Amino acid sequence: QVQLQESGPGLVQPSQTLSLTCTVSGEAIDSTEYYYYWSWIRQSPGKGLEWIAYILYNGATFYNPSLKSRTTISKDTSKNQFTLQMKSVTSEDTALYYCAEPLTLGSWGQGTQVTVSS
Repeated sequence: QVQLQESGPGLVQPSQTLSLTCTVSGEAIDSTEYYYYWSWIRQSPGKGLEWIAYILYNGATFYNPSLKSRTTISKDTSKNQFTLQMKSVTSEDTALYYCAEPLTLGSWGQGTQVTVSS
């Protein structure tokens, strides 16, 4: 059974950097047995889900074009974790943030609320 768990500060000040970590258990993020899209996805009130970025086993990345300029996704295979960093956050970045492998596994973390406020 694959489990994903988000962690990181729930409150971030405007103009600062949002940093979140996803810890994966039950499957190696560098596995080549299946093709995994290790993803960060967020949801704001009254809006649908927004795909932020994903990273593959080999380190290749994809970013939502609207967020690419200030977003970085990375991984640490020794800890079986992948991370999200989003620079220069504003109140518009307030959302429920999920880490997930939504395509091959259909597995999601429980989500973590991040509020951008001074």
